[in-house]
Amino acid sequence: MPTFDSDGVRIAYEVVGAGPPIVLVHGFASSWKRNWYEVGWFDRLVTGGRRVIALDCRGHGGSDKPHDPAAYRAAHMAGDVLRLLDHLKIERTALMGYSMGARIGAALLVHHPERLEGVILAGAGRGLIGERRDAEAVARVLEADDAAAITDPVGKAFRQFAEQGRNDLKALAACMRGLRSAVDVAALAAVRTPVLIVVGERDELVGDPQALADLIPGAQLVIVPGRDHLSTVGDKRYKEAVLRFLAAGRG
Repeated sequence: MPTFDSDGVRIAYEVVGAGPPIVLVHGFASSWKRNWYEVGWFDRLVTGGRRVIALDCRGHGGSDKPHDPAAYRAAHMAGDVLRLLDHLKIERTALMGYSMGARIGAALLVHHPERLEGVILAGAGRGLIGERRDAEAVARVLEADDAAAITDPVGKAFRQFAEQGRNDLKALAACMRGLRSAVDVAALAAVRTPVLIVVGERDELVGDPQALADLIPGAQLVIVPGRDHLSTVGDKRYKEAVLRFLAAGRG
């Protein structure tokens, strides 16, 4: 797996296919392989004529894993994506982020729209624009010595998902504390980049997706029936909505 230096942090990435680029930014405690490759996104996008670029966000997968929360501020994590584009000599690209990746994508959307042809914010709702109030509680669960003693169902789910991916739990706790800032509402209202929002019908983690869509001029919203936060990721209806969005010249 290739890597590059992103302001002192080694970032792992993968590139497959040819054609217009799309960058994929995975969710918390996941990786490019787990979030995108294993559920068929690479095949669908490459078959659709896309050059697929996916990175392991800092703290995840094959990338470096700092234990300092300051290393995970939105500007740093968005900066990794920008430096990857520079490394690959890509001026503009479509971008898709899931959950945490959508938060990073939103930061790029409001601060660096000149680099983006179109953006898919998936696994994201109104919670994206607010500071994560449960960040400290989730971080403490990730750091807990005895996983069996965790009783909070949300924290327990985060811990189990993180452990399945053989993650560095202290790095993930630092990431949770560092990437908790809100996205500016006024900045979202000024967005002119095409945006697609995709959320599972039963996703109870992200807040009202319609409220997020209403804040972004021209944003399209797709609700995937019967799916929750985790099961939406590989759903064929999610894939079809993204391919339609891209085929319409919105990325």
